[in-house]
Amino acid sequence: MRQVTIVGAGKIGEVIADFLVSSGDYAVSVVDRDAKVLARLAQALPSTTLRQIDVTDARQLAAVLAGQDALINACPFDLSESLARAAVSARSHYLDLTEDVGSARTIRALADGAQTAVVPQCGLAPGFISIAAYDLARRFDELHDVHMRVGALPKFPSNGLKYNLTWSTDGLINEYLNPCEAIVGGVLKEMPALEELEHFSLDGDDYEAFNTSGGLGTLCDTLNGRVRNLNYRTVRYPGHRDVMKLLLHDLRLGERRALLKEILESSIPVTMQDVVLVFVNVSGMRDGLLMQETFARKIYSREVGGRMRSAIHVTTASAICAVLDLLMDGRLPQQGFVRQEDICLDEFLSNRFGRHYVTDGEEPQTAASGGLRQQP
Repeated sequence: MRQVTIVGAGKIGEVIADFLVSSGDYAVSVVDRDAKVLARLAQALPSTTLRQIDVTDARQLAAVLAGQDALINACPFDLSESLARAAVSARSHYLDLTEDVGSARTIRALADGAQTAVVPQCGLAPGFISIAAYDLARRFDELHDVHMRVGALPKFPSNGLKYNLTWSTDGLINEYLNPCEAIVGGVLKEMPALEELEHFSLDGDDYEAFNTSGGLGTLCDTLNGRVRNLNYRTVRYPGHRDVMKLLLHDLRLGERRALLKEILESSIPVTMQDVVLVFVNVSGMRDGLLMQETFARKIYSREVGGRMRSAIHVTTASAICAVLDLLMDGRLPQQGFVRQEDICLDEFLSNRFGRHYVTDGEEPQTAASGGLRQQP
């Protein structure tokens, strides 16, 4: 049985632990500094080993990681570097969910010479979206455009933001403020967040999309020099972007992140009734013809193992668990830095955890399905 330590006993840590324990193939320990959070987890997952430690204490963390096959980081991005360093030192594989570009670059540097695998950005976006996009991109002789769109949205929006909290508030603010990588006209650039607004419809529903930070993972490096345009944008309901620009820039709450977080968490409720939208569109030349291929999914909240789980938690947890499975099965490099685009889409979707991305046994929608309609 594989020995895995999850650092972070929050909601996503709980779902990851639930998936791994339920599989019967992993002995899972969860560590956190918060006794109350661990107590809640003890009731939800009584078969999980729980340890209260200060994860910023290198000595305590090293003791916990002794003999562990992998460390899964389910903490805020500011802890990523120290946790990755601890995993490398303990010769444990390292996996995380970070969307923070700076943290990911530091972790990539730490992977040089590592005797185990270092696999950051294993969630939905960054994460699965890069796996899907690269699978389409590699089918072309010459790449023109790679467009990636992801949104985690409430099924029943009921406020001015047309949004409910479904993910880390710190991560949300981070991606709305930090620069966004893109390739424009063949040139690698940094674009401002919340810009490049577009509107489209999918299956009769109207959406908007705009630049946010971190969703591309390492694709800019991988496809630089091979693609004309590459970008990632977050999907929301129409009007959300303008309200966020008012809060972040006009009211300057982007300079007071702690206050903005308090406002959002005290005013915008969490919901379990959500939908995750995944859309990738790739165009280019193949066999002398200008071609386009599309991957699209809508994934809804559902009951998993007798518990109701939000769509964003299901997609995020299943993604990192699928990557862990593939890593443990020897289907991924066992040492050094591993990119999400190193993962085969077919193997991911065939995995017991990756199957959460397959909806009702349907194949991915293609351009021929006509599901997407661009609005003027």
